[in-house]
Amino acid sequence: MEWVLLLLIGLTAGSLGSLIGLGGGVIVVPALLFFGSSLGWIAGITPQTAVGISLVVMIFTGLSSTLSYLKKNTVDIKSGLLFFIGSGPGTIVGSWVNQRLTLDSFHLSFGFFMIFLSLILMVRNRIKPIKRFKTASYQRHFTDPQGMEFQYGFPPLIGVLAAFTVGFGSGLFGIGGGSVMVPVMIIAFLFPPHVAVGTSMLMVFLSSITGSASHIILGNVNWLYVLALAPGAWFGAKLGAWLNHRLRSDKLVLVLRFILVLIGIRSIMEGLLG
Repeated sequence: MEWVLLLLIGLTAGSLGSLIGLGGGVIVVPALLFFGSSLGWIAGITPQTAVGISLVVMIFTGLSSTLSYLKKNTVDIKSGLLFFIGSGPGTIVGSWVNQRLTLDSFHLSFGFFMIFLSLILMVRNRIKPIKRFKTASYQRHFTDPQGMEFQYGFPPLIGVLAAFTVGFGSGLFGIGGGSVMVPVMIIAFLFPPHVAVGTSMLMVFLSSITGSASHIILGNVNWLYVLALAPGAWFGAKLGAWLNHRLRSDKLVLVLRFILVLIGIRSIMEGLLG
C-alpha cells in the first residue's frame, strides 16, 4: 500500500510538474505531509524529510523533463546556467532555514505560499510583459519549429537575484522553483512559453542537486521513499513534457489553481490549530 501510494504520488507530481514547469514539489510535499504526518500511512514524515525527499525526487523529474525538452530544442541552456548561479546558493540557504521550522510553522508558511502560487497562476496570462528588458545587455534569440522568431533578454544581475529568491523557496519548501520562475521568465523576461518551461526544468534539475545535497548532509532524506517515488516521477515527467506540446494547459492550470488553494487553506488550518 505504502509503495503503491508513493509511486502514484511520484507519477502525478512528475506529470503536472513537467507539463506546466512547476517541478512537481507542490504535489510531493503536501502529499507526503498529508499521508504521512496527518493520516500516518507513510511513516517518519516531518517537514524536513518531506522537503528533502521532494528535492531528491525533483532531480529525476528535472533531468527527465530537461532531456525531453532538449529533444524539442526548447531549452535555453545559457540562460538556465545563468539562473543557476543564483538558484544554487538560494537552495542551500533555504535548506538551512528549513531546519528551524516546526511542523506548525511549516504548515502555516507553506499554506500561504501555496495560495501565493495559485494567484501567480491566475494572473500570469493577464500581466503585460515588461518590454524594457528588450534593450537589456543580455539578449537571446529563439526560432521555434514553425519558424517563428523570438527575441528576449534581461539584465543578468536581476536574473540571478530572481533565481536566488526562487532557489531559496525551493530549498525551504521543496517545490522545485519552476512555479515562480516560469511566470517571471514569461512576464518579465519575455521568454517564449515553451522555452520558459524547458529552461525552468533545467534550473529545477540543477537546483535540486544542490538543495538535495544540503538535505542529505542534514539527514533529511529517506532513500527507500525516494526509490518508490523516483520511477513515477521519471515517467510522469516524460508524459508531461509530451503533453506540453500537444495540449492547451489552460484548463489544467485552472484545476491546479483550485487544488493549490485547497492545499493552502488546509495547511494554514493545520498550522493554526496544530
